[in-house]
Amino acid sequence: MNLLGALAKVGSLTMVSRILGFVRDTIIARIFGAGMATDAFFVAFKLPNLLRRIFAEGAFAQAFVPILAEYRQTRSEAAAREFIRHVAGMLSFILMIVTALGILAAPWIIYVSAPGFTQDAGKFQLSVELLRITFPYILLISLSSFVGSILNTYHKFSIPAITPTLLNVSFIVCALFFAPYFNPPVMALAWAVFAGGLLQLGFQLPWLAKLGFLKLPKLNMKDAAVNRVIKQMIPAVIGVSVTQISLVINTIFASLLQSGSVSWLYYADRLMELPTGVLGAALGTILLPTLSKHAADKDTQAFSGLLDWGLRLCMLLALPAAVGLAVLSFPLVATLFLYKEFTLNDALMTQSALVAYSFGLIGLIMIKVLAPGFYARQNIKTPVKIAVFTLVCTQLMNLVFIGPLKHTGLALAIGLGACLNAGLLYFLLRKHKIYQPGAGWAVFLAKLAIALAVMGGGLWLAQAQTYLPLQWIDVPGWQKAVQLSGLVALGGGLYFLSMGLMGLRPHHFKRAEK
Repeated sequence: MNLLGALAKVGSLTMVSRILGFVRDTIIARIFGAGMATDAFFVAFKLPNLLRRIFAEGAFAQAFVPILAEYRQTRSEAAAREFIRHVAGMLSFILMIVTALGILAAPWIIYVSAPGFTQDAGKFQLSVELLRITFPYILLISLSSFVGSILNTYHKFSIPAITPTLLNVSFIVCALFFAPYFNPPVMALAWAVFAGGLLQLGFQLPWLAKLGFLKLPKLNMKDAAVNRVIKQMIPAVIGVSVTQISLVINTIFASLLQSGSVSWLYYADRLMELPTGVLGAALGTILLPTLSKHAADKDTQAFSGLLDWGLRLCMLLALPAAVGLAVLSFPLVATLFLYKEFTLNDALMTQSALVAYSFGLIGLIMIKVLAPGFYARQNIKTPVKIAVFTLVCTQLMNLVFIGPLKHTGLALAIGLGACLNAGLLYFLLRKHKIYQPGAGWAVFLAKLAIALAVMGGGLWLAQAQTYLPLQWIDVPGWQKAVQLSGLVALGGGLYFLSMGLMGLRPHHFKRAEK
């Protein structure tokens, strides 16, 4: 298997989902703006989304995939199938309980996650109603992600990568065609979440059937392998979900600020999710099963080499993305969101949050590369300790930054916390000699610095009014899209041309795995 080709395929399919996500958010911004209703919806959607990371893509996947990879290497196919049935039974049982409790406890959940909403009875009640509709999403999407984890372990990366587009399609259709039939209209977004969960689960089941794993779940809590998954999963809940937990805490802080703060942070975070999803999630998806295979084979050289490959790709692509997000922050926000109900002040507030978030982009993506270095070896404790320390530091930064910087300070704390998390993961991987850097890093980083300076400087000069008459306010959307596309092409061209002139070639990043 060509890992670079697999990464390109997963990344491109994820890109489709992210682009549809921007279309979705543009439509939501146009129709609903940034105010009481959107604040209520984003709070209601945030907790199911957090639990999705915990039960599926986060702690569960990190605990489940290495053990499934071990079964593939050391046990029979029949044993792997039985293991999957037992895990499916355990996961379904836990998720049904969590979903029922979430629906019943909706008022208390909103009270804890957005205490500022209690000052407005209408806003609080709307948030509760929205949460009760969106909460079953955790059951549906977690089962969908469980199926996706199996497909990824068997190197069927494309299907799980394209599946998230169905949620965005659901949002777009419900916002455009069904919102007028709901009272209030924002209710259509909550039902879009529910429908999206059903679509994502149903779409993957035929592919699971082709592998021979589509059988009824079987609850057997005495199964030794299931108990191993549970044992690994419990501490990993904090370790893998620290960024999401920080975002929830940030929502609590933001709910105490002026109305719109929750929405500004949401829209900025959505822009950050393009590079973190396309690159970070794609790298994590590909690395974890392969690293788990090397760990099961006790091939330390291949294990370290794969981590090195992932880190170089991370640096190569994440750093220019961070510079681009910062330098092009207002054009991005204006092109995607500055229409109708979304005001110029909303755009400026979202821009400031995006610039602050961009400082932590490299950390957010590096975590996706470094954390699997521990999880593949079934070492959950080390990342958890780092995550807890990082979470505490992030909240201390929140307290320091929120006064002078308001919602921008909350975004900055998330970014700096991610960099701290990634730095500690890297330090301990090196300390325990799990990872040994390959040759040529100093030269590679020097070339990166030069290319980034050329790219950032070129984009800054291009936006100066003396050079190009770019307009972002009171102009048609197509004009802004053309201008933004030109700037993105200019930045990418300057960066990769600079790297090419300094000797970088695509074949330098090819890597084959069995």
